[in-house]
Amino acid sequence: MRAIWRNLPAKRHDVGWEPGLAVPAADGSPLLTDHYFPRTEGDFPTLLVRSPYGRGLPWSPMHGILFAEQGFHVVLQSCRGTGGSGGRFHLWRNEAADGQATVSWLREQPWFNGTLGTIGPSYLGYVQWALALDPPPELKAMVIQVGLHDPHALFHAGGTLRLENALAVGVGMTYQHQGTAALLKATLRLQRRLRKITTAQPLRGAHVSALGEVPWLDDVMTHPDADDPYWLGAPLGEPAERLRVPTSLVTGWHDGLADQTFEQYARLRQAGCETALLVGPWTHTSALQQGWPEVFAESLAWLRAHLCADPSGLRPTEVRVHVGGEEAWRDLDDWPPTPETTAWFPAANGTLTQQAPTGSMALASFRYDPADATPSVGGPLLSRGAGPQDNSSLEAREDVLTFTSPPLTEPVDVLGPVSAQLRISTDTGHADVFARLCDVDTDNRSRNICDGLVRLRTSGQDPSQVTVPMSSTAHHFAAGHRIRLQISGGAHPRYARSPGTGEAALDALHHRPAHITLHTGSALTLPRGGQVRGRNTSTDDSSTPDRRIDTEE
Repeated sequence: MRAIWRNLPAKRHDVGWEPGLAVPAADGSPLLTDHYFPRTEGDFPTLLVRSPYGRGLPWSPMHGILFAEQGFHVVLQSCRGTGGSGGRFHLWRNEAADGQATVSWLREQPWFNGTLGTIGPSYLGYVQWALALDPPPELKAMVIQVGLHDPHALFHAGGTLRLENALAVGVGMTYQHQGTAALLKATLRLQRRLRKITTAQPLRGAHVSALGEVPWLDDVMTHPDADDPYWLGAPLGEPAERLRVPTSLVTGWHDGLADQTFEQYARLRQAGCETALLVGPWTHTSALQQGWPEVFAESLAWLRAHLCADPSGLRPTEVRVHVGGEEAWRDLDDWPPTPETTAWFPAANGTLTQQAPTGSMALASFRYDPADATPSVGGPLLSRGAGPQDNSSLEAREDVLTFTSPPLTEPVDVLGPVSAQLRISTDTGHADVFARLCDVDTDNRSRNICDGLVRLRTSGQDPSQVTVPMSSTAHHFAAGHRIRLQISGGAHPRYARSPGTGEAALDALHHRPAHITLHTGSALTLPRGGQVRGRNTSTDDSSTPDRRIDTEE
């Protein structure tokens, strides 16, 4: 680890290990647990790490050994039905009760001094929110790294299935706890069969050829409505609205769960809970790879401050974000730093201006054909290929519209949530609308910054108004660069294809092409840059998104 990641702190203690402890779950099932501890006399706080991905790589070194070296007991536990633990895994129903049962077990351990923190990424963040439903008095700090609180939003967005996310989560949760070899074999099998799976008609059940039978995956894919009783008890945003446990949040601009992190931050701030937010130039997995030195330092400082009464490592502001385009970190008092926005308007001949066009007319049209679906290029994914990519070949397609500003005469900073308000008409009444913000450099390379998709239903030939949330960003458009709004009818296989018929994507046997027209009255809304409290130009490897093969965790 020290050869791979520079700037890790020197260890303070040798580490001991008690593997395979059986902790009783809420229903009595044994939850297999490994205990890492400093081989030093004295009292040390405890970190609870609960995972459905096994207790080996990367959790053992990254969360077990590294934190035990720094003076923490670390309890690394396999969730029910995974990693050798008893019972049957369910995506959300058991975590609150099993977390409480584990804390009850901790109270009986002679080395537990009554001070507890939790830490972990992705689903390991979800189990922390589950414990926070009724936080035990011993819980003094939480560190949620690229984590979720709403499983529905992980699998569905804007009425459309996040197909590539669903498959990535399916392979990770089904195979990672079985070991590295099993995960690698399943991942390669999925990659080989990805096109066949994602273009199957019907889509329902097509993943079985690569993943086998995964009942919970079938269930989450076939329940797109967040208000469906199926999802009762799944979203855990409510604890943040009343939480008093100091909570550190970490995400990346190209993390598929970034929007959930921003929602968590907003709720914690509204509740008056002490919180910190770190946003790097990372994908879901590169935050734990190239970004790990920064993420580890942030996490360690938070835990020492709240479990060891040592605030010396805390930064002076609540928010630190990496600003793309200038490759620098900025310290901010809040996120977003300002509510002020500015509007850019699509206009004739593919231009993007700050002067709204007059009159009401069609600006441009394209034909979206599900049989030749507009491909996804980069963006916030859980799988490989995430992050900023060159969009030139994508934008050369006839089913992609672009509206581009003149070269900027001075830099433009964009910090906060981005959205597009679009007036759209279709000839079928059914379509998806994908909107993306891009930075076009002086060599005419177009790189994606942030984006979003919504499912649209129109009536007749009159345009319908739709708002496309495009996530958030912190980006510096340099002088001479151009701002671009990209619009298309989808991003496949990131999202399931729109059949164009109104049928559910999973069950559609027939697809119908749609003509989609953008009208005047549309706008791209960009947040203004906020006041800068400090800058720290970054030149280390953590400022670059990871380009290695990414799989879930």
